[in-house]
Amino acid sequence: MTTIATTPTRRTSPYAAVLRTETRLFWREPGVLFWGLAFPSILLVILGSITSFRKADPGLGGLRLIDVYVPVLVLVSVVTTSLQMLPPVLTGYRERGILRRMSATPVRPSALLSAQVVLAGGAALASVVLCLAIGRIAFGVKLPSQPIGYVLTLVLTAAAALSLGALITAVARTAKIASAIGTIAYFPALFTTGVWVPVQAMPDAMARIITLTPFGAAAKALGEAAAGDWPAWSQLGVLAAWAIVLSAAAMRWFRWE
Repeated sequence: MTTIATTPTRRTSPYAAVLRTETRLFWREPGVLFWGLAFPSILLVILGSITSFRKADPGLGGLRLIDVYVPVLVLVSVVTTSLQMLPPVLTGYRERGILRRMSATPVRPSALLSAQVVLAGGAALASVVLCLAIGRIAFGVKLPSQPIGYVLTLVLTAAAALSLGALITAVARTAKIASAIGTIAYFPALFTTGVWVPVQAMPDAMARIITLTPFGAAAKALGEAAAGDWPAWSQLGVLAAWAIVLSAAAMRWFRWE
């Protein structure tokens, strides 16, 4: 009597399958790759190539403008992936009925949402690391002297930014509307990060107002952590409050179909 040995079939979790599929689709989007991964680093190289940006500025406490702009462009990485990548993709899935059809299968729509959040967070992390590496290697920018405070600020910033992206997804009816709302929100967000005028160089009254916004508070906190100080608890509190409020609003209004 012949005995046939059988090898147990290895099952892949539905979430892992969705994540693999979404990752393949992500790498096929050149626009997302450029704006989410390359744009902040390219802008850093352009700014670092300006001679005046590499000279110490007494008005910035002896720092160079390029030293100030590395945390700013780190923020741009997080903001770009959250507002330009997440809303149109998820809204497009809902618009085409994909989320509704998934609700009748073992793969829940929440798996797709989680996969998109992981991809957006991963893209932001890769862009952050690239900005820090370019700043250090090409322009001699010091790595954050308070790494724990820096990472904590980034985590809170990502939570607030992704929650804002989820809120845009919740209120937008179509992918085109989501892209439009994301773009409208994107440029004010860039202003509060300090792309045009660093928060440290703003007039006092304007800086106080800007630091009440999530990305203004993040810019201030990242700058402090980069210089070696623990970020002010008030700024971390602003970030945490925005993350809670935005995520609550997104969950309140989010629709699967």
